[in-house]
Amino acid sequence: MKNTEDTTLTTDTLKEKRPGSGGYRGLRTFQLATIIYDATVSFCSRFVDRDTRTHDRMVQAGRSGRQHIAAAGRAGAAESATAVHMIREARNSLDELLLDYEDFLRQRKVRAWSRDDSEAQAVRTVARESERSAPLQAAAYAAWLEHKDPAIAANALVSLLHQADYLLARQAAALERGPIKQDGCSEQGAEGRGAEQQVIQHPTKPPDTKEAPACALCGRPMALRTARTGRSEGRSFWGCTGYPECKGTAPGKKTPEKILDDTASLDKHRR
Repeated sequence: MKNTEDTTLTTDTLKEKRPGSGGYRGLRTFQLATIIYDATVSFCSRFVDRDTRTHDRMVQAGRSGRQHIAAAGRAGAAESATAVHMIREARNSLDELLLDYEDFLRQRKVRAWSRDDSEAQAVRTVARESERSAPLQAAAYAAWLEHKDPAIAANALVSLLHQADYLLARQAAALERGPIKQDGCSEQGAEGRGAEQQVIQHPTKPPDTKEAPACALCGRPMALRTARTGRSEGRSFWGCTGYPECKGTAPGKKTPEKILDDTASLDKHRR
């Protein structure tokens, strides 16, 4: 399971221009994914046999993650469902790449950095301390990514992949909440890692805490949400208001629209 990044990057890091203007290039997620992709091409050319499937798989996973982030940025708030899907695909691709780097370290019996190691913290700090108005540059990571020791390069890329996943999760959560002030982008994505549903909060006032159940995992009140895809499409469920830190859910009532759809379907079947 992936470590949760403790970065303090604010929603300003998700800032982009209006969809269709190529503003995705200003997203930190796209910038990190570009650095990861380029570094992976270099890593594989130096340390992975070019004739193996692993070489091609790693390069393609890095490219796919970057391309899907670009597609999500182009869709933007105007097509939030599409953007969320693209973000999910980006996370899946980068997760595959993460596993390949972890395999590389494990199979060579090389120590993997923990999230609290000074080396891992130093890699993550680069993005946190850089100017938000300036794009992230690969040169800032050159000391790790271009190191002659493959263990250092691989560990640095693992740290960057964790950080990129953290930011992509925030990007998706922002779409779920709707437009964010000063950001110009919105994201929908209460999808956890490997989730099968996309959800939206009901466009109504927050649920009465007397009606809303308490989360069984953390005790916080829950909010009524509706599954948008999958086998439970159109059905309501309770989701913890502490998401994404807490992913607690509970069964909910059907939305009026779904009840009408089900009733009509039943009447048709009876006829």
